[in-house]
Amino acid sequence: MPTFLERLDAGCAAAKSLVCVGLDPDPSLMPVQNVLAFNKAIVDATAEVACAYKPNFAFYEALGLPGLKALEQTIAHIRRAAPKAVVIADAKRGDVTNTAAAYARALFEVWDVDAATVNAFGGRDSVDPFIAYSDRGVLIWCRSSNPGARDFQDLVVGSPEGGVGHATPFYEAVAKSATAWNVKGNVGLVLGATYPSEVKRIRSLCPTLPFLIPGIGAQEGALQEAVRYGVDAAGRRAIINSSRGVIYASRGADFPEAARRAAGQLRDAINAVLAEEGKGW
Repeated sequence: MPTFLERLDAGCAAAKSLVCVGLDPDPSLMPVQNVLAFNKAIVDATAEVACAYKPNFAFYEALGLPGLKALEQTIAHIRRAAPKAVVIADAKRGDVTNTAAAYARALFEVWDVDAATVNAFGGRDSVDPFIAYSDRGVLIWCRSSNPGARDFQDLVVGSPEGGVGHATPFYEAVAKSATAWNVKGNVGLVLGATYPSEVKRIRSLCPTLPFLIPGIGAQEGALQEAVRYGVDAAGRRAIINSSRGVIYASRGADFPEAARRAAGQLRDAINAVLAEEGKGW
């Protein structure tokens, strides 16, 4: 079975795209109230321009059992309509070892996603059960896109290397640990586009890890900087996510067409930056 990175690279190459579409169904914003119908229309409209889809589990869990059923059917539809795109579960799971193992089984065996976001606050043994699935991506929450990210993520802590003079911001310590934990080649990081200087810093520390970069669109993240600083030396391995900016580009009956335009414009803007950097397709 191909690895997560192999599937990601193939999906990006097929669509000539680093665009990830976040599937966050909100009944107060959706033009239609059927979650599956809404998601299917979005996926069908964007399948040619997206390398990945990222359902945020919170929105489905908030709808109870019908929401979870819609999530199951949405993942199945992505597999049919966009077979080369990777599916990323935005679940941010993390707990003590036995609970983390159960979360990993749920995400990778029950939901059968290609990758999942993981919260590493509990340390290495809270992440190891996910890493054990060597063919799945483990995207560790490193620098979140929200304004409150600075509350804890900027706190200065001891570096994983230890020793005098190795104090570092917490988010950097997470990134360095993720590199050390990447023994199976399936670890990546989540870094918000709203903090471009931090993205640049972490790319310098982690030159080959894949980055999931949310915060484009409604959160007004810096797109050009996210691309320039987030990609690897070859201009790949950055998954640029937009959720509300794509799926709610229109609140009317034309929402699939509007989503297609928004996703296509995002892909074109990203590819223009890559071309300027000499890293185009």
